[in-house]
Amino acid sequence: MNAFPFLRRFLRPLAPPLLAVFLAGCASFSDDGGFNTVNQAAQQRLNKETSWTRSEQDADNVARRVRTMLARPLAVDDAVQIALINNRELQASYSELGIAEADLVQAGRLPNPGFSFGRTHSGDEIKIERSLSLSVMRLLTMPAASRIEARRFEQTKLKVADVMLRTAAQTRKAYYQSIAATQTVLYLEQVKQAAEVAHELAARMAKKGNFSQLDAAREQAFYLDTSARLTRARTQAVQERENLIRLLGLRRQDGELQLPQRLPDLPKQPVTLADSEQVAMEQRLDVQSAKLEVAALQTSLGLSKATRFINVLDLGYVRNSETGKAAEVGYQASIDIPLFDWGGARVAKAEAIYMQAAHRLAATAVQAQSEVRVAYAAQQHAYTLARQYRDDVVPLRKRISDEYLLRYNGMLVSVFELLADAREQAEAVNAAIDASRDYWIADSDLQLALGGRSAPAPNNIEGTKHD
Repeated sequence: MNAFPFLRRFLRPLAPPLLAVFLAGCASFSDDGGFNTVNQAAQQRLNKETSWTRSEQDADNVARRVRTMLARPLAVDDAVQIALINNRELQASYSELGIAEADLVQAGRLPNPGFSFGRTHSGDEIKIERSLSLSVMRLLTMPAASRIEARRFEQTKLKVADVMLRTAAQTRKAYYQSIAATQTVLYLEQVKQAAEVAHELAARMAKKGNFSQLDAAREQAFYLDTSARLTRARTQAVQERENLIRLLGLRRQDGELQLPQRLPDLPKQPVTLADSEQVAMEQRLDVQSAKLEVAALQTSLGLSKATRFINVLDLGYVRNSETGKAAEVGYQASIDIPLFDWGGARVAKAEAIYMQAAHRLAATAVQAQSEVRVAYAAQQHAYTLARQYRDDVVPLRKRISDEYLLRYNGMLVSVFELLADAREQAEAVNAAIDASRDYWIADSDLQLALGGRSAPAPNNIEGTKHD
């Protein structure tokens, strides 16, 4: 009992913190693995839910749900929902939560004690040495280390949630691009049919001498150009569709992807935002994650400064026994002597990393403000252009075509003049399709720039019809 007076005097003031560390040393994994934060972000910012597939049963449930949703033409909300539960890259990013939580639990676990055993003999005499040691410095720094890992875990949650929001935005954009590409193909097929009729008629008339070879060649050139554009449009449609399929994580056995043939109607009024930059600062998860990183590194910097001189301190119990002699008991302590390394390099490195994170936080804030300004301006301009095509350009081209048709019926213009006007109308309609697509893409970019919050998505899967 009197063998360790110094050890008892040394440990007595450390008893309360050591007891607290011991009670906190039974760190365990949470039920949700940190996933509730990600799911809440999906519900609050997208009005959707996401899931983390961690078992075969989870995978089967997702597959059944996906097949049910694919049984009907997908609205944009359905496409986003499928991506949130079935995108393979997104599921891989969810595993970052498990890695970060494992680091947090490990930081909160008590260090294992060390045991050493030695046996020597000299003739008939046997000497046995035993020692039991424990890293006191690691015990003392456990609370600070746990706080650091807790902040990193929260940071990982925000980063994963941001990946989820970006996947949703990419899916929306791919959805609109795929529909627009298909719509362009359908319209170009109609234009090609008209061009083919004009080409055949011009060739027959030129053969009989009723039409110039130059005009016949022009009709043939337009037909060939339309055929080439249709081929490129079909290739583009396949690429856009496959891009959407990849984002949805679809396999052949999941079912056939059905999409509307036309883009949704434009909203009656453009989205107007007040203090969009402030909204982005409050809502964007990359900004929140950068703030947590700075806070975590600040704590880490303080820990590095606190342990710059002594970062290894081991205490141990020693018992030595020798044949024919009484057992020797005592304690031993090991400590790093700051003779050559005074910890200045470690502190300097921690300070540099902290300043790096602080500057990155400032850069992230500047980037976020710039992105929301650009996205908002692009969305407003895209809406103006798409509405101009819808309300002015396409109706005007239709009125011109109607006038040409009246003059053709009155034998005031030729059939080739009528077809030439149809070509100009086709150009206007294609431009209107592109403008409508660009608006919905710009709207998706704005939602992402604001941090994922969005206005209700269009439920009309029929879309806008162009004559």
